[in-house]
Amino acid sequence: MSAIFKREFKSYFTTPIGYVVLAAFYFFLGLFFLSLFSQGAPQITWVLLSMSTVVILVLPVLTMRIMSDDRRQKVDQALLTSPVTLTSIVMGKFFAALAVFAIAFIPTVIFEIILIAYVSVNILSYIYMLLGVLLLGSALISIGMFISSLTESAAISAIITLLVNILMLFNFASMITIPQGDTFIEKVWSKLVEWFSVFIEKISFIATFEKFAENVFTISDIVYFVSITAVFLFLCVRSLERRRWA
Repeated sequence: MSAIFKREFKSYFTTPIGYVVLAAFYFFLGLFFLSLFSQGAPQITWVLLSMSTVVILVLPVLTMRIMSDDRRQKVDQALLTSPVTLTSIVMGKFFAALAVFAIAFIPTVIFEIILIAYVSVNILSYIYMLLGVLLLGSALISIGMFISSLTESAAISAIITLLVNILMLFNFASMITIPQGDTFIEKVWSKLVEWFSVFIEKISFIATFEKFAENVFTISDIVYFVSITAVFLFLCVRSLERRRWA
């Protein structure tokens, strides 16, 4: 797994992808921090929360070639028939992408130090929010990896991943209007729409992610993101296994 990790991590910086991703994150992190700091809001958690939209737009760039590139360059068969297990291949690629994602948030440490020089801050609140960002990133990276494993086109992978990220991250439940009625059919339809609205709210990443900003510590929120990550990494392994035997 370490060999796969080193190969993938290095590949991000032998192509423009790694630099583009880091530049985008650093620019918006600095912009959000400057905006909030100038308004007298000494909360790095708000900066991290504001980055959710940027994460949606940038992460597909990070994952679009992670699996599909091997398939496009016809080197996937050599990789799949190597003595390395499929799980090691997937995990090596996953941790490489997650490492780049984590590096993108290093400036927040500098921001926190700047705030400490001026006001009293809650460092544990910052650490917990940073954990939430990494968990959110790991879930979205695993989804992007699975989608990338299904196609050899990086562009198609990026577009589909972006659409899925938007559906998973934003809470569309508030846009659903629950109909009212007095007849039996209307009451049943109203209940079904209400259940669907609750389901959409529960699977929304942003609802869970916001709890980290509110310092609401619950094991279930951590388990939720870890479970999503594990499921899509498992699906990615199964996708590679299908291609190995195809």
